[in-house]
Order: sequence, then structure tokens, then C-alpha cells
Amino acid sequence: MGEGGTTLEYTPTWVVAVVCTVIVAISLAVERLLHYLGKLLKRKNQKPLFESLQKIKEELMLLGFISLLLTVCQNAIAKICIPQHLSTKWMPCKKQEDNQTKISAHFFSFISPDGTRRHLLAEASSSQDYCSQKGKVLLLSSTALHHLHIFIFVLAVAHVTFCALTIIVGGAKIRQWKHWEDSVSKDRFDAQEFTHVQDHDFIKNRFRGFGKSFGLLSWLQSFFKQFYGSVSKSDYTTLRLGFIVNHCRGNPKFDFHKYMVRVFEADFKKVVGISWYLWLFVVIFLLLNVYGWHAYFYISFIPFVLLLAVGTKLEHVITQLAHEVAEKHVAIEGDLVVNPSDDHFWFKRPRLILLLIHIILFQNSFEIAVFFWIWIQYNFDSCIMGEVSYIIPRLVIGVFVQFLCSYSTLPLYAIVTQMGSSFKKQVFDENIQEGLVGWAKQAKKKTVLGKVAAANGNSNGSSSQLSHKEDSPLMALQLPTLVGDKGSSAMEEEIVPDK
Repeated sequence: MGEGGTTLEYTPTWVVAVVCTVIVAISLAVERLLHYLGKLLKRKNQKPLFESLQKIKEELMLLGFISLLLTVCQNAIAKICIPQHLSTKWMPCKKQEDNQTKISAHFFSFISPDGTRRHLLAEASSSQDYCSQKGKVLLLSSTALHHLHIFIFVLAVAHVTFCALTIIVGGAKIRQWKHWEDSVSKDRFDAQEFTHVQDHDFIKNRFRGFGKSFGLLSWLQSFFKQFYGSVSKSDYTTLRLGFIVNHCRGNPKFDFHKYMVRVFEADFKKVVGISWYLWLFVVIFLLLNVYGWHAYFYISFIPFVLLLAVGTKLEHVITQLAHEVAEKHVAIEGDLVVNPSDDHFWFKRPRLILLLIHIILFQNSFEIAVFFWIWIQYNFDSCIMGEVSYIIPRLVIGVFVQFLCSYSTLPLYAIVTQMGSSFKKQVFDENIQEGLVGWAKQAKKKTVLGKVAAANGNSNGSSSQLSHKEDSPLMALQLPTLVGDKGSSAMEEEIVPDK
């Protein structure tokens, strides 16, 4: 191992001990911090946030595995050679042969102390000699591999940080609606009173008449509405009443705000993770970062356009609910009630909105992470950073997306997605949720066993047993139906009330 640098054989033991102590102390401090944070969330009965913390731990473990894999495979990757002509295709910067050595040394000065820099340079030189003997060049140098290592770490940290920031700001906005919930629950409405539909605040603010031209006007109104006063008190009270009448008719004092917050916190677990398709996006974005293409500039418009589309659609769902009531009624007895339905959402799937928000937050985090990574790793004037005329709009778009998603889109999502045909299991308390899920699993298991027994010719005994159980008072209850076969996946379960 005479490639360069000092091995542990000739390193003072006190240096090894000090370095190990610092690394272990930092690791233990982070681990204890996460542990006590988890205990605090459990003590405060914040199970959804506790599950989100577990998801963050999973992402950190994945990062650790990626880091280990890159470190272990570093020497093997450094021995992979490719033809010379392939090394000049799709370059993020114009290659300058005369200054190549100087640039490599400059990059190393940003990431390592002198000793490590000499060691990596020696390894790079050795690998280049190995490939040059074959008339080829390196697939990926030790320097580039190290930079890629840092980029993956920065991207994951940026995504978790910005998602947490978005959820905190959006959650604070949602909690401001608590006083609306308190005031509505105290109000007493005279059920015998007749109200003209057009005089209702909800209809006046949302309904824009009939016809195709008014349909276009409603979309325009929905587009601009997301930027100011996205949810008003009349919106909240009307949507709340529509949910209670359709899903909780027997409980008029149902705490809709508490339920909505529980669902919002449960969905946070989905948003904070980095799914396989998001890593696929990263690979595609890195592939398109070719000199002169300004790919990152155009990519920054993807979360921007998606966010505006999602916000407009959520606002338009509320407008559609108002339009339905205005079309059917001139005057109503009692309060105005809307009819929640999956038909108002894209492909009749309210959960699709959460997927789009996940993509928006990740792509926006990617844009910001790339900017800071290039700035710190190389410098602001680096060719990979791009021209200033492209950088400034990217940053402005990134900040705008972060603000609008936190302040408007997430609160809209939290309330509007409750206007689907089904409701989430968070409508029940924790112990009731677990009981229902367990009951559904047992019922499904008994049904499967009954079918197997019938197929084996033992249907008489099994059928009588099953019939006796179905006639019992517990099985005769008109409980909601748990949707989906993924009984173990609590986050995916929705409940469709039997009608």
C-alpha cells in the first residue's frame, strides 16, 4: 500500500483514539437525541409523528448503507476503464486538458486536508496509469466518487429538512383554524329556518353562475384563490358539516379539526420518505446536467407548475361542491350541506394529491440541494453552476414553491381531501383503530379458512361454525368496511361507510 498517505501502521495511537472518540461521540449524541425525541412523542401520544421519526431513521440507515457501499466499492470502481471517446460525451463542463491536473487539485482542496488530498491524488494517478496502459480512461475518478458521495448525503438531508419545515409551517396554519372549530361547535342552528342559497357566504364566495363561460371563470378564480385566503371560515364550516353529515351523522359534535390534524400528521410519514421513483428522478436529473442545456433551470419549473396545478385543483373541488348545491337548491331548510365525493378528484383518487405533493417537495429540495452543494463543493463561479441569469430564477422559484406549499397548498390538502367518498381510520381513537383493524383481519382470516374447508369437503362443520359467528351481535353491527387488503399498512387504510 505504497500509493500515498500514511497507513494506520505508522499513525500515532493517540491520533487514532482522538478521531474515533469524536466520531463515536457525535454518532451517539445524534442517536440519543432521536431516541429521546421518540420517547417525547410517545409520551405526548403523537403516534403519527413518532412513525415519521422512524421513517427518518430508515432514511438515515439507507444513507449509511449507500455510504458504506461507495466506500467499499471505491477501489473496484477506480479500476473500471472506458474508451477515450466516451469520456467526452455529455459533459457538465467543457473539458480543458491543459488545466486538468490543476483543477483536480483545486477540487481536492475543498474536501480534504492535505494528507487525504495527497492520498486521493495518488490513488487517482495509480488508476489513471492502470487504464492508460490499456489505452482507455477511468469510468469515475476517486475525486468524482467522493463528490457524488457528498451530494447524496446533502440531498437526503435537504429533503428531510425542507419537508419538516413545510410540515411545521403548514401544521401551524391548520392549527389556526381551531378557533373556527370551537366557535362552530358552540353555535346552535335553528333547523326550521329557511335560508336562500345565494345568500350563504359559502355560495357567494365560490359560485359564479352557470354555463361553460362561468366554468372557465371558476377555474381562473380557483387559480388566483390559492394565493390569498385559500380557506375561509365559511369554507371550513361548510366542508366540516358536509363531512359530519355524510360520515358521522350520529355525532354532530364530532371534532373535525382534531381528525384533520391526525390525518395530516399521518400523511407526513409518506412525504418525508424518499421512494424509489424519487431516486429515479435524481438519476435522470444528473444525466441531463449537460453543458449548455441548462437542464436544472428547466427542471425547476416542474415543481412550480405541479404546485400551481395542485393548488388550483384543490380550490376547484371546493368550487364544485358549491356549484352542486347552487344547481339543486334555491332555498334550504337548516344549514347548507355539501356532498363529498371522489368524483371531484383526478381519476377519482384523492390520495393522488399526496403523491404529487411528495414529488413537488422532493424536486424542490433537489434544486436547492444542488445549488448549495455546487456552491460549497466547487464555488459560485464554477462552470457546473451555470450562468447567473439562470441561477437567480431557480432560487426565486425554489423559495416561492417552498412558501406557497407551506402556507397554502398543504392546508388546502388537509381539508379538501376529506371531501372524498371515504374517510381515514384516524376518525377513531387509537385503541378503536387497532380493534377495528384486528377485527377485520380476523374476519378475513375466518372467511379464507371457511373457503378452504369447503374446498376440502368439510363444508358442513365449517359452514355451521361460520354461520353461527355471523349471526352473533358483534358481527351483525353495521361497522364501516376497511378498504384494501393491506391490513398491516395502517397508513394506506381508508374506510368506506356502508350506505
